[in-house]
Amino acid sequence: MTYRITILLLAATIVLGCGHERPKPKSDEEVLSYKEPLVKVNKILVDQDSIRIVSFCNRHQMHLSVSPAGLWYLIKHTGKGDSAHTGKIANIKYSVSLLDGKFCYSSDSSGIKSFKIGEGGVETGLEIGIRMLREGDKAIFILPPNLAYGLLGDEKCIPPRSIIMYQVELVKITDF
Repeated sequence: MTYRITILLLAATIVLGCGHERPKPKSDEEVLSYKEPLVKVNKILVDQDSIRIVSFCNRHQMHLSVSPAGLWYLIKHTGKGDSAHTGKIANIKYSVSLLDGKFCYSSDSSGIKSFKIGEGGVETGLEIGIRMLREGDKAIFILPPNLAYGLLGDEKCIPPRSIIMYQVELVKITDF
């Protein structure tokens, strides 16, 4: 199955990347002819990521929920503080690893991560997850590549198309 996807991606790259100047599509039908195969490839990749996450959760007896956006999460401890929402500053302790257990980053070495909710600057999946928490909550987030570092990874510790796992504690919510 992986071999077929690789061939499909290579074919799409060749079709879309040949020549120095790409001719402009002549019609809406021609645009759709490019779009449709790429949507199919994306769906296959998202489905494969979900299968890998389900397998991981089963092996580790983790019962995670899935958000509408595709973020896998488990709130392990419920705090009593303010809710996280747009415009507030989230201060988190965190640990990031790959599904194979390879350690990537943590607040133990980097310090507490602070970011303004709703302004980006962090992985989309992390922001989605933080918005579900309140001060004092501890959670596990599993981010598929489309909610993490995508096709390229972070060019440091996280390889291309990696599923990553965050263990987070929302330490403090503050005003901007």
